[in-house]
Amino acid sequence: MEVRYSADPVRFCRMTTAEVRENFLVESLFAADEIVMVYSDVDRAICGSAVPAAGPLTLATADELRADYFCQRRELGVLNIGGAGQVTVDGTAYDMANKDSLYVGRGSKTITFTSAEAASPAQFYLLSYPAHADYPTTHARKADANPIEMGSDAECNKRTIFQCIHPGGMQSCQLVMGFTELAEGNVWNTMPAHTHERRMEVYMYFDVPEGNRVFHYMGKPEETRHIAVADRQAVISPSWSIHSGCGTKAYTFCWGMGGENQQFDDMDHLKIEDIK
Repeated sequence: MEVRYSADPVRFCRMTTAEVRENFLVESLFAADEIVMVYSDVDRAICGSAVPAAGPLTLATADELRADYFCQRRELGVLNIGGAGQVTVDGTAYDMANKDSLYVGRGSKTITFTSAEAASPAQFYLLSYPAHADYPTTHARKADANPIEMGSDAECNKRTIFQCIHPGGMQSCQLVMGFTELAEGNVWNTMPAHTHERRMEVYMYFDVPEGNRVFHYMGKPEETRHIAVADRQAVISPSWSIHSGCGTKAYTFCWGMGGENQQFDDMDHLKIEDIK
């Protein structure tokens, strides 16, 4: 498991492009037949992936957790962005189509990932936070998510937000998770931008067409930087940072948060003219 120690806002202002990418961009996700995990000191979030191509993959604990099994003190969100697959939690199998999600509660001991076809494997994105309460493992199809239509073609940000793990859907301890699809011809997400000092967030961009990029903007509103993000890469966003993106074509991204509360609309909104 890779461990990341994030820079504070003062150091962030002095970073080179390479240093910003090294600190906040996760490029190593979705390797075939591997479970990849990145542990961040920001709210002890773990993001990762599992791509079971040749055979099943089982999520193991890590020395960094000092736990008997991965979810001994943690909860886990799973989003499938690949072909059909299955996640088995303590003997119960959950069929996972593309853009299906799964919440795995604290105390779950054995978590295994499989694909329906090796030629088109499932690609499971993983996001985990510490948990202080038990909630049942729950599966949700894309159709079960709560859709919120936002933006407009005129603003180049027409999009649908799908809330999956949230207080009105799959219950969790602190994890809030879902994904956002941009309509064709739209490129901006989360602009005007916001911060939420009470929660950190991880953005994982996918369905980015080949040869294209999303320019993810981060930093304090008065001192921003950008990261050019490719398909199936993630950005760790500390609570002090904005998190917004503009693509060269439409794309989708998974967002996930953990921290003080689970209120999706607990945001400190900014005006576009405030961002520098």
